[in-house]
Amino acid sequence: MAEAEGGEVTAREEILGRVRAALGRNPGQPVKPPAAPRLRIPEIPADERFGLFQTRLEALGGKVYRAPALADAGRLVTQIRPPGPAVASNAPILREAGITSLPDILTGLTEESRLRDVCASAACGITGADYGMAQTGSLVTIAANESRLVSLLPPVHIALLRLSRLLTGLDEFYTLVPKPAGGACSTVFITGPSRSADIEMILVRGVHGPKAIHVIVVEE
Repeated sequence: MAEAEGGEVTAREEILGRVRAALGRNPGQPVKPPAAPRLRIPEIPADERFGLFQTRLEALGGKVYRAPALADAGRLVTQIRPPGPAVASNAPILREAGITSLPDILTGLTEESRLRDVCASAACGITGADYGMAQTGSLVTIAANESRLVSLLPPVHIALLRLSRLLTGLDEFYTLVPKPAGGACSTVFITGPSRSADIEMILVRGVHGPKAIHVIVVEE
Protein backbone atom coordinates (compact mmCIF):
# COMPACT_ATOMS: atom_id res chain seq x y z
CA MET A 1 0.00 0.00 0.00
CA ALA A 2 1.35 3.42 -0.96
CA GLU A 3 2.38 5.74 1.79
CA ALA A 4 2.26 9.50 2.09
CA GLU A 5 5.31 11.61 2.86
CA GLY A 6 6.62 10.64 6.30
CA GLY A 7 5.53 6.99 5.93
CA GLU A 8 1.82 7.52 6.75
CA VAL A 9 -0.83 5.89 4.59
CA THR A 10 -3.40 8.41 3.39
CA ALA A 11 -7.11 7.77 3.78
CA ARG A 12 -7.46 7.77 0.00
CA GLU A 13 -4.82 5.09 -0.47
CA GLU A 14 -6.28 3.04 2.34
CA ILE A 15 -9.70 3.05 0.64
CA LEU A 16 -8.22 2.26 -2.77
CA GLY A 17 -6.18 -0.54 -1.22
CA ARG A 18 -9.31 -2.13 0.18
CA VAL A 19 -11.03 -1.87 -3.20
CA ARG A 20 -8.04 -3.51 -4.94
CA ALA A 21 -8.01 -6.31 -2.38
CA ALA A 22 -11.71 -6.95 -2.88
CA LEU A 23 -11.21 -7.09 -6.66
CA GLY A 24 -8.11 -9.25 -6.40
CA ARG A 25 -5.90 -6.66 -8.09
CA ASN A 26 -2.44 -5.30 -7.39
CA PRO A 27 -1.27 -1.66 -7.50
CA GLY A 28 -0.38 -0.64 -11.06
CA GLN A 29 -2.20 -3.54 -12.65
CA PRO A 30 -3.87 -2.38 -15.91
CA VAL A 31 -7.64 -2.25 -15.94
CA LYS A 32 -9.43 -4.25 -18.59
CA PRO A 33 -11.85 -2.18 -20.66
CA PRO A 34 -15.50 -3.07 -20.03
CA ALA A 35 -17.17 -5.35 -22.52
CA ALA A 36 -19.42 -3.70 -25.07
CA PRO A 37 -23.07 -3.78 -23.95
CA ARG A 38 -25.20 -6.37 -25.68
CA LEU A 39 -28.94 -6.13 -26.07
CA ARG A 40 -30.75 -9.44 -26.29
CA ILE A 41 -33.95 -8.97 -28.28
CA PRO A 42 -36.23 -12.02 -28.12
CA GLU A 43 -37.43 -13.31 -31.48
CA ILE A 44 -41.20 -13.56 -30.97
CA PRO A 45 -43.61 -14.12 -33.90
CA ALA A 46 -46.20 -11.42 -34.51
CA ASP A 47 -49.13 -13.52 -33.25
CA GLU A 48 -47.33 -14.29 -29.99
CA ARG A 49 -46.40 -10.63 -29.57
CA PHE A 50 -50.04 -9.67 -29.95
CA GLY A 51 -51.12 -12.29 -27.41
CA LEU A 52 -48.52 -11.15 -24.90
CA PHE A 53 -49.39 -7.49 -25.44
CA GLN A 54 -53.09 -8.22 -24.94
CA THR A 55 -52.44 -10.22 -21.77
CA ARG A 56 -50.20 -7.55 -20.24
CA LEU A 57 -52.43 -4.58 -21.06
CA GLU A 58 -55.71 -6.22 -20.08
CA ALA A 59 -54.16 -7.28 -16.75
CA LEU A 60 -53.79 -3.53 -16.11
CA GLY A 61 -57.40 -2.76 -17.01
CA GLY A 62 -57.02 -1.87 -20.69
CA LYS A 63 -58.78 -3.51 -23.65
CA VAL A 64 -57.10 -4.80 -26.80
CA TYR A 65 -58.74 -5.54 -30.17
CA ARG A 66 -57.37 -6.88 -33.44
CA ALA A 67 -58.46 -5.50 -36.81
CA PRO A 68 -57.52 -7.18 -40.10
CA ALA A 69 -57.65 -3.86 -42.00
CA LEU A 70 -57.90 -0.13 -41.40
CA ALA A 71 -61.57 -0.11 -42.40
CA ASP A 72 -62.24 -2.67 -39.66
CA ALA A 73 -60.45 -0.43 -37.17
CA GLY A 74 -62.73 2.44 -38.12
CA ARG A 75 -65.81 0.30 -37.49
CA LEU A 76 -64.41 -0.81 -34.13
CA VAL A 77 -63.97 2.81 -33.08
CA THR A 78 -67.67 3.50 -33.70
CA GLN A 79 -68.54 0.55 -31.44
CA ILE A 80 -66.04 1.36 -28.67
CA ARG A 81 -66.32 5.12 -28.31
CA PRO A 82 -68.65 6.38 -25.59
CA PRO A 83 -71.59 8.69 -26.36
CA GLY A 84 -70.66 12.32 -26.84
CA PRO A 85 -68.13 14.33 -28.82
CA ALA A 86 -64.66 12.93 -29.46
CA VAL A 87 -61.39 14.54 -30.47
CA ALA A 88 -58.86 12.89 -32.78
CA SER A 89 -55.19 13.64 -33.25
CA ASN A 90 -53.66 14.41 -36.63
CA ALA A 91 -52.04 10.96 -36.94
CA PRO A 92 -52.14 9.76 -40.59
CA ILE A 93 -53.41 6.31 -39.57
CA LEU A 94 -56.66 7.89 -38.32
CA ARG A 95 -57.32 9.51 -41.68
CA GLU A 96 -56.51 6.27 -43.49
CA ALA A 97 -59.01 4.41 -41.30
CA GLY A 98 -61.71 7.01 -41.99
CA ILE A 99 -61.96 7.94 -38.32
CA THR A 100 -61.45 11.68 -38.79
CA SER A 101 -64.56 11.83 -41.02
CA LEU A 102 -66.87 10.14 -38.50
CA PRO A 103 -69.64 12.31 -36.98
CA ASP A 104 -69.01 14.16 -33.70
CA ILE A 105 -65.23 13.83 -34.02
CA LEU A 106 -63.21 17.03 -34.01
CA THR A 107 -59.76 16.94 -35.60
CA GLY A 108 -57.21 19.14 -37.30
CA LEU A 109 -56.98 21.48 -34.29
CA THR A 110 -53.67 23.34 -34.05
CA GLU A 111 -54.32 26.30 -31.73
CA GLU A 112 -53.28 25.10 -28.28
CA SER A 113 -55.87 26.85 -26.10
CA ARG A 114 -58.70 25.70 -28.39
CA LEU A 115 -57.31 22.16 -28.44
CA ARG A 116 -57.03 22.10 -24.65
CA ASP A 117 -60.64 23.24 -24.22
CA VAL A 118 -61.92 20.64 -26.69
CA CYS A 119 -59.91 17.82 -25.08
CA ALA A 120 -61.07 18.80 -21.59
CA SER A 121 -64.73 18.53 -22.62
CA ALA A 122 -64.51 15.53 -24.99
CA ALA A 123 -65.84 12.14 -23.97
CA CYS A 124 -63.08 10.35 -25.87
CA GLY A 125 -59.65 11.01 -27.36
CA ILE A 126 -58.43 9.03 -30.38
CA THR A 127 -54.76 8.85 -31.39
CA GLY A 128 -52.29 6.72 -33.24
CA ALA A 129 -49.39 5.00 -31.49
CA ASP A 130 -45.87 4.94 -32.89
CA TYR A 131 -44.93 1.68 -31.18
CA GLY A 132 -46.23 -0.91 -28.75
CA MET A 133 -44.21 -3.08 -26.35
CA ALA A 134 -45.49 -6.60 -25.83
CA GLN A 135 -43.57 -7.38 -22.64
CA THR A 136 -45.20 -4.54 -20.68
CA GLY A 137 -48.41 -3.82 -22.61
CA SER A 138 -47.21 -0.27 -23.23
CA LEU A 139 -47.81 2.23 -26.01
CA VAL A 140 -45.19 4.70 -27.19
CA THR A 141 -46.13 8.03 -28.76
CA ILE A 142 -43.42 10.24 -30.21
CA ALA A 143 -45.27 13.38 -31.06
CA ALA A 144 -46.13 16.98 -30.40
CA ASN A 145 -48.36 18.49 -27.70
CA GLU A 146 -51.43 17.85 -29.87
CA SER A 147 -51.23 14.07 -29.52
CA ARG A 148 -50.32 14.26 -25.85
CA LEU A 149 -53.36 16.37 -24.96
CA VAL A 150 -55.71 14.11 -26.94
CA SER A 151 -54.41 11.01 -25.15
CA LEU A 152 -54.33 12.46 -21.62
CA LEU A 153 -57.28 14.82 -21.08
CA PRO A 154 -60.41 12.92 -22.21
CA PRO A 155 -61.65 10.18 -19.84
CA VAL A 156 -61.40 7.50 -22.56
CA HIS A 157 -58.42 6.97 -24.86
CA ILE A 158 -58.60 4.90 -28.06
CA ALA A 159 -55.32 4.23 -29.87
CA LEU A 160 -54.59 2.61 -33.22
CA LEU A 161 -51.35 0.63 -33.52
CA ARG A 162 -50.02 -1.22 -36.55
CA LEU A 163 -49.08 -4.83 -35.82
CA SER A 164 -45.72 -4.24 -37.56
CA ARG A 165 -44.93 -1.63 -34.87
CA LEU A 166 -45.58 -4.02 -31.98
CA LEU A 167 -42.12 -4.64 -30.51
CA THR A 168 -40.93 -6.98 -27.78
CA GLY A 169 -39.86 -4.31 -25.28
CA LEU A 170 -37.49 -1.48 -24.42
CA ASP A 171 -34.37 -3.17 -25.80
CA GLU A 172 -35.87 -3.41 -29.27
CA PHE A 173 -37.39 0.08 -29.07
CA TYR A 174 -34.11 1.80 -28.18
CA THR A 175 -32.29 -0.26 -30.81
CA LEU A 176 -34.65 1.03 -33.49
CA VAL A 177 -35.02 4.54 -32.02
CA PRO A 178 -31.84 5.35 -30.04
CA LYS A 179 -32.77 9.05 -29.75
CA PRO A 180 -36.58 9.16 -29.61
CA ALA A 181 -36.71 12.80 -28.49
CA GLY A 182 -34.41 14.00 -31.24
CA GLY A 183 -37.15 15.08 -33.63
CA ALA A 184 -40.16 15.58 -31.35
CA CYS A 185 -41.11 17.55 -28.28
CA SER A 186 -42.11 14.47 -26.26
CA THR A 187 -41.87 10.71 -26.00
CA VAL A 188 -44.67 9.26 -23.88
CA PHE A 189 -44.92 5.68 -22.59
CA ILE A 190 -48.53 4.72 -21.79
CA THR A 191 -49.08 1.57 -19.75
CA GLY A 192 -52.76 1.05 -19.04
CA PRO A 193 -55.35 3.50 -17.70
CA SER A 194 -54.27 6.23 -15.31
CA ARG A 195 -54.25 4.99 -11.71
CA SER A 196 -53.02 6.09 -8.31
CA ALA A 197 -53.08 4.71 -4.76
CA ASP A 198 -51.49 7.70 -3.06
CA ILE A 199 -54.50 8.38 -0.82
CA GLU A 200 -55.08 5.75 1.89
CA MET A 201 -53.64 3.05 -0.43
CA ILE A 202 -56.93 2.91 -2.37
CA LEU A 203 -56.47 2.36 -6.11
CA VAL A 204 -58.32 5.03 -8.10
CA ARG A 205 -58.39 5.21 -11.89
CA GLY A 206 -58.54 8.38 -13.95
CA VAL A 207 -56.81 10.65 -11.42
CA HIS A 208 -54.32 12.21 -13.82
CA GLY A 209 -55.30 10.74 -17.16
CA PRO A 210 -57.90 8.55 -18.87
CA LYS A 211 -59.67 5.96 -16.75
CA ALA A 212 -60.15 3.65 -19.76
CA ILE A 213 -57.86 2.79 -22.65
CA HIS A 214 -58.66 0.78 -25.78
CA VAL A 215 -55.98 -0.30 -28.25
CA ILE A 216 -56.84 -1.48 -31.76
CA VAL A 217 -53.99 -3.40 -33.35
CA VAL A 218 -54.25 -3.21 -37.15
CA GLU A 219 -52.73 -6.03 -39.18
CA GLU A 220 -52.22 -4.15 -42.47
